Amino acid sequence: MPKVRLAGTVRGEKDPNREVRARLLYSLFSKGWDIYNSNGDQRISLSNIERKIIESDAFVFTPGATLEDLFKAVSVFVGYQTLDVNLTGKPTVLLNSDGSWDRLFSLLSHLNRLGTVKQNHRDYLLLAQSPEEVLQLLETTRREGLPSVGREKIGTSTVTSFETPLPDDHQGSVCVFCSASIEDPAYLSDGYEFGKQLAENRMGCVSGAGSSGIMGEVVRGSVDAGGWTGGSNVPHIIELEGLPEGLSSFWLKPDIYTRMEIMIDHSDAFVIFPGGSGTVQEMLALMIFKHQGHPSMTGKPVVIFNRKDAQGDHFWTPLIELLGTWCYDGEFVVVEELDDLIPALKKVLVVPKLVEA
Repeated sequence: MPKVRLAGTVRGEKDPNREVRARLLYSLFSKGWDIYNSNGDQRISLSNIERKIIESDAFVFTPGATLEDLFKAVSVFVGYQTLDVNLTGKPTVLLNSDGSWDRLFSLLSHLNRLGTVKQNHRDYLLLAQSPEEVLQLLETTRREGLPSVGREKIGTSTVTSFETPLPDDHQGSVCVFCSASIEDPAYLSDGYEFGKQLAENRMGCVSGAGSSGIMGEVVRGSVDAGGWTGGSNVPHIIELEGLPEGLSSFWLKPDIYTRMEIMIDHSDAFVIFPGGSGTVQEMLALMIFKHQGHPSMTGKPVVIFNRKDAQGDHFWTPLIELLGTWCYDGEFVVVEELDDLIPALKKVLVVPKLVEA
């Protein structure tokens, strides 16, 4: 029998979505689906999420979306975008009878208009208004498949991990989550300049180790200015985007989740530069870790670069509004000017003990 993984939590007997979840379970069982997580009590971590994807044939998200649900749904979409073979032919349906998924879709539509999300997310994250419609979408998509994301490999990956020690004057490592697809020269220039500023202030630059877009420019700016740069990537994305030159350390990982995990572990602070759905995914992961009191995020600040474009529009305003539903004051800082990023980081960055000594 095909197996569907349910995402969502039952919040007691008075949960307003309890009845629709019960109808959904009945509909899935009656149509021959086996169900993972029917009680909504299984926890997903960065280290096990890819295994959960491999075990499943389809994914259904229930009403009452939480921060973790948003992260998992965006993660599946990123997997489609990056041609994760473990997601091939596996549909994802979001039951949105309460409208709790609307803000995420508004954010992804905003990024699509800006060009950092090339695909229409509605072709991959399928919205349903009833359990019956969930079944129809699952069956249709399993029969007809998902649209092509329009990407092709540019080569094969033979790289392995390597490590270079941090310099003696190291003032902390800053992870830059950003777009690997933006081609606008103004955004690319900002990425290069910020990488250069990190190096000039003896701050390490951690990235997703992509060679294109802002990601490639941040690394290039740091390398050109003599900075230490570390990055992590996975084979199937390297085959799509390549690797930047000059990395000081590189950590090869098998999937995008353990890639994210090691980037977090090796960083002392985080900057959310303009990006796409992958950057949204990474920001959500940081906030979830903060809420969980995860030791890898202890004392590590997060700065959102809410860049203003030539038309006066701020890049991350929809993301900031989305996070306002679940996050607390002080969990992240918002900066609107490139030249304010380093001062903001210096104000909140805890310098590693190695440097203090």
